[in-house]
Amino acid sequence: MSLSFTRSVIEEFRAHGGRVGGPFEGADLLLLTTTGARSGLPRTTPLGYVRHGGALLVVGSNLGAPRHPAWYHNLLAHPVVRVEVGTRAFEALAVPTEGARRAELFREAVRVAPGYGDYQASTERELPVVELAAAEPEGWAGPPEVRTLADKILEVHAWLRGQLRQVAAETEAHFAARDAHRGEGAPPVPGLGLQIRQRCLAFCQTLRFHHDGEDGHVFPVMAGHHPELAEVFARLGEEHRVIAGVQERLAALLAGVGVAEPERFRTELRRMSAELLAHLAYEEETVVPLLMEIPWPPVAGGQG
Repeated sequence: MSLSFTRSVIEEFRAHGGRVGGPFEGADLLLLTTTGARSGLPRTTPLGYVRHGGALLVVGSNLGAPRHPAWYHNLLAHPVVRVEVGTRAFEALAVPTEGARRAELFREAVRVAPGYGDYQASTERELPVVELAAAEPEGWAGPPEVRTLADKILEVHAWLRGQLRQVAAETEAHFAARDAHRGEGAPPVPGLGLQIRQRCLAFCQTLRFHHDGEDGHVFPVMAGHHPELAEVFARLGEEHRVIAGVQERLAALLAGVGVAEPERFRTELRRMSAELLAHLAYEEETVVPLLMEIPWPPVAGGQG
């Protein structure tokens, strides 16, 4: 699609609650907003989708072209995406499926929209099938109500703990399956999958954004109001630097489509768990109580 046509489809979609005429009339259409892998800018693409269970599926058909579409490369670099369906908009974790799971879901996509089969027949590349699932970790509920900056930080901390716990559980389950296969003399279990990669990459990116915000704004402002806590803020800053080092090593291992060096990934993930959980506990003990009087969202024209 040309840029002008894509823009017109997006505008019509948003103006009419997800309904679009012309070649897309009556089709199941969503808007997928990814973050540019190189530019870092938001990129919105209208896509057909298929419902399967609680997830939405999108197929990287690119009309049967020999290359994957740009939005697919973007979500590999930035797994958290924004989805608009009808009048509803939400964040999702984009996970390309693999192996038997991908084959099963592609059959379902072809059953619903046979054109995907024609696109697959016209190219040698395997069309990606991407699940758009809940971005939150399993069991996520968040705080009952966010009224203060303290509530907001605790919400982010709870999300980070949940994501880290889920990635760690999935990683340990992988190694347990690998060891069981070894004991049975079965073929080796393939390397860590895209589910683990995408969730861990989303965790790393959110953690970096959170700590950059604290280092760039929250902590300097608080340190100015609480000079007696200079040693506390110095310790928190140093812990941020240590955690950033672990995060950079994890990001390097996640650079490819597959997780490189699974054993090293497991080691660095365990180190991240130890460092981050201790850091969050210390921050919640020393700093978060001081933020309970600051409203969230910030009051227009107010301080902070």
